[in-house]
Amino acid sequence: MTKIVVLGIGNILLTDEGVGVRTIEALERDYVLPPEVEVIDGGTCGMEMLEQLENLDGLIVVDCVRCNQPPATPVLLKGDDVPVFFKTKLSPHQVSLSDVLASLEFTDRAPKSIAIIGMQPVSMALGMELTPDVAARVPELVAMTLAELANLGINAEARG
Repeated sequence: MTKIVVLGIGNILLTDEGVGVRTIEALERDYVLPPEVEVIDGGTCGMEMLEQLENLDGLIVVDCVRCNQPPATPVLLKGDDVPVFFKTKLSPHQVSLSDVLASLEFTDRAPKSIAIIGMQPVSMALGMELTPDVAARVPELVAMTLAELANLGINAEARG
């Protein structure tokens, strides 16, 4: 059976740093996903995620990324671009996520496909709300996540 994880990571206490978590909250609120898709609020995850991410058919990571784009720009990294994500510090969490994925690779349990969906932050200041510009674009991140799920053969149903 297909197994896919959508992992939202970020610190919701630092404004736009929480965009990954806020995006998966919107995804779960607005869509019904089939049982083969697990949505995980990884917060500021680390090696404790190892078991949940092993032997996946697909992993979609949603996070705040710094990638020299204008503030509130959505970003999609797949294929050959994913290793670049881990070689340059684009997200505060990628070190621990990188360790998890490296451990899975080492033990031949890495996800078959990985996509990183992110947003260039406007602010990382202390605060529990996303900045208005980033908040306004969360639906785009949800749509990008749904598109990646569709690429993996998964269709979500809008809650009516």
